[in-house]
Amino acid sequence: RLVSKDGRCNIEFGNVEQSRFVFLIDIWTTILDLRWRYKMTIFISAFLGSWFLFGLLWYVVAYIHKDLPEFNPSINHTPCVENINGLTSAFLFSLETQVTIGYGFRCVTEQCATAIFLLIFQSILGVIINSFMCGAILAKISRSKNRAKTITFSKNAVISKRGGKLCLLIRVANLRKSLLIGSHIYGKLLKTTITPEGETIILDQVNIEFVVDAGNENLFFISPLTIYHIIDKNSPFFHMAAETILQQDFELVVFLDGTVEATSATCQVRTSYIPEEVLWGYRFAPIVSKTKEGKYRVDFQNFSK
Repeated sequence: RLVSKDGRCNIEFGNVEQSRFVFLIDIWTTILDLRWRYKMTIFISAFLGSWFLFGLLWYVVAYIHKDLPEFNPSINHTPCVENINGLTSAFLFSLETQVTIGYGFRCVTEQCATAIFLLIFQSILGVIINSFMCGAILAKISRSKNRAKTITFSKNAVISKRGGKLCLLIRVANLRKSLLIGSHIYGKLLKTTITPEGETIILDQVNIEFVVDAGNENLFFISPLTIYHIIDKNSPFFHMAAETILQQDFELVVFLDGTVEATSATCQVRTSYIPEEVLWGYRFAPIVSKTKEGKYRVDFQNFSK
């Protein structure tokens, strides 16, 4: 299948002529799309690399100004940075400067303009690295696709009569009490078709309209909904039957778009159904009941039954 049950797309790109440099131009999206292990590797490497680079620069400043012990500075000698005795202490001063720890043991004096400029430059660069990395981690955590994991579809679709019409029905549920605002649901039927000219089109897409009793937009998605597609003469399912549906070659991909109430971010949930997952002549078991206390109870044990 092209789309797995949990919404992942089974596709790969080959022989892409575009240079990978274009991914570095959009570095923000590239960082967000990376897996956590790669993101944390870049995060740690960026900090360690900047600390070590500026540690080398602080060591060079001390070396040029002859502040290091091997130069045997005089008692009246005022160093650019107090208490830098080698590369290790220069690295520690770089770390203290960039993360604004400031232990007070090592500090810049007014003796060197170069040291003052380097201090300003590292402080500004450190703030930029902090902002970018912390923002990337926050954006990764709060991505709307995580909200999509709390939207679930039934394992199977069913075909039965509803309101006197033959319909394909799917059940969808929101596992959180917070709503998806402006929800819109639709589908695509993917199949291989041959045109009158003899051209074979793989993954040809046909629109599938899904509705609920109140329409297919701005769903009041507080409890599980049963969405349905009316099988009429305009439906690609019209020429299928219970005896022939398993011989068909298609994939029904269902999409649910909406805006997360808590963050105002848009999200999309996807799932798919192949012929073996479409049951002809079945209905979904009821799952909503009313308790003695007057509350509505949803029994998810029967969600896919």
